[in-house]
Amino acid sequence: MKTKGLSGAEAFLQLLADMDVDRIFASPGSEWAPVWESLANPILKSRPKYLSSRHEEIAVGMASGYAKATGRLPAVMLHTTVGVLHASMAMRGALHENVPMVVFAGESIRFGEDPGPDPGGHWLGQLADVGGPTRLVERCAKWSLAINTKAILPATIQRACQLAMTTPRGPVFVSLPMEFLFETMSVDAPGSAGIPLSPIADHRGLDKLVDMLFEADHALIVTEECGRNVAAVERLVEISDLLAIPVVETRTAGYVNFPRNHPLHAGFEPSAILNESDLVLLIGAIAPWHPPSAGPKNGAQVVVLDENPLRPELPYWGYQVDLCVTGSVASSLHQILERVKRRLNDRDASRAQSLDHWAKRHQEQARAWREEVLACKDERPLDMRWILHEINEVLPAEAIVVEETITHRYAVNRYLNRLKPGQFFSGAIGGLGTGLGTALGVKSAAPDQPVILVIGDGSFNYNPVLAALGFAQEYRMPIMIIILNNHGFLSQKQGIPLHYPDGWAVKTNTFVGTSISPSPQYSCLASVFGGFGEKVDDPNEVRPSLKRAFMALASGKLVILDMWLKPVN
Repeated sequence: MKTKGLSGAEAFLQLLADMDVDRIFASPGSEWAPVWESLANPILKSRPKYLSSRHEEIAVGMASGYAKATGRLPAVMLHTTVGVLHASMAMRGALHENVPMVVFAGESIRFGEDPGPDPGGHWLGQLADVGGPTRLVERCAKWSLAINTKAILPATIQRACQLAMTTPRGPVFVSLPMEFLFETMSVDAPGSAGIPLSPIADHRGLDKLVDMLFEADHALIVTEECGRNVAAVERLVEISDLLAIPVVETRTAGYVNFPRNHPLHAGFEPSAILNESDLVLLIGAIAPWHPPSAGPKNGAQVVVLDENPLRPELPYWGYQVDLCVTGSVASSLHQILERVKRRLNDRDASRAQSLDHWAKRHQEQARAWREEVLACKDERPLDMRWILHEINEVLPAEAIVVEETITHRYAVNRYLNRLKPGQFFSGAIGGLGTGLGTALGVKSAAPDQPVILVIGDGSFNYNPVLAALGFAQEYRMPIMIIILNNHGFLSQKQGIPLHYPDGWAVKTNTFVGTSISPSPQYSCLASVFGGFGEKVDDPNEVRPSLKRAFMALASGKLVILDMWLKPVN
């Protein structure tokens, strides 16, 4: 690509567009003036859409949500060291979730000592750190580099995009000195820089895997991330149907990995079925059960299928692996399906019996969950199961749900059972504070679909709330925020009686540091940004409030529903 003669900023924008990056999510600082000038230049036609948020964590969260919803590669622009530190927690989440993005931070390397634009004295005195921003963020990215000469800028931008999309995907970080953005490029970028294709699984491994499926009497499939690709889920459903194999998601499933109303969906507790199985196939599974040593017994075999099967980003994995098949989940499942179809008569005799068995278990489980939720429909304060049931009842067919609740995700997965693959994304992994950004990123990807964020009040407090609501207002991207408000941090409280059942905290009902009290009127925040808000504490008002909220959302208004649960303390 021709970059010689362009400014560094012009080359930056055109190279990103050439690498199929169509969004830049930004929360930059003063060092990005050359890029802003180039964005204002009407002659520069080839450039991504630029979306400026008001906090770095929102920018990275939006990139994550956009990548999850589209499968595309987004870019992020951040302020130097201080901005990178704000963003690092969200980048860590993207690293562990294998979410691709290319993240750029500004830097100064001359501090006004050479002729040319002077960044100002505050750079040396307040913004500079030894090693620059790259050193601060290197553990939160799969690859990071500080560009040290303008000659490598064009090729490095291309390479960063390639690496972000290379298996295992993840965030890639580049520190880009402002001085190079002002300067004229002296070289062209390579003529082409193709994105590597996902690896194709070895045919011998796939043959062996299919042999094992047909030889097993009681196979089980466990998945956590198959749902990142809708086509992969479709293939998984076909395989499960043809072989009558139940599919279990985990408590922390961050996608809809298998239709929740399908008769072969066996719930969210792999440990409840493991010991009934003689073969367990893990598809896109990070930590399918806990601890890893609590896996299947009685000689059962375990097969792992994933692009990133052994999780090198984790300090410990420790799961049994009898066969490890590395490759694209979607293409691998397609090839497995073709092999299964050719051999289908091998399982015809037992298929009907197995289907009937698992369909009855599915119905019994669904009945138990429904009885459980109906038993709490009149409770005051509200029970989060009733809230989720009512959301499920009125949720528009095309709605997309993002979740950042931590302790409630198991219930979210249970009761929002009408969601289809591609309609649910997690907004947190380990750290809190990215739910709002993720939801806005999904909204950017699907502007015509209603996007609902289900979030705990503890998680809500960790988010840059004003920055997120301001972004939604500025760019006219309304989302619905449903706060499951238990007035505290339930996850912190749960560990105390678990480890000290007869301790002082339990005896005296003194749980330190777990409450958010008095609880603010979160719904009032909506009106500040031209939105609609309601506090709800009557179980009979949950559904009417949701209907009013969806009407407001459809009219283009941001919505905050503050659902009051039983307080943590």
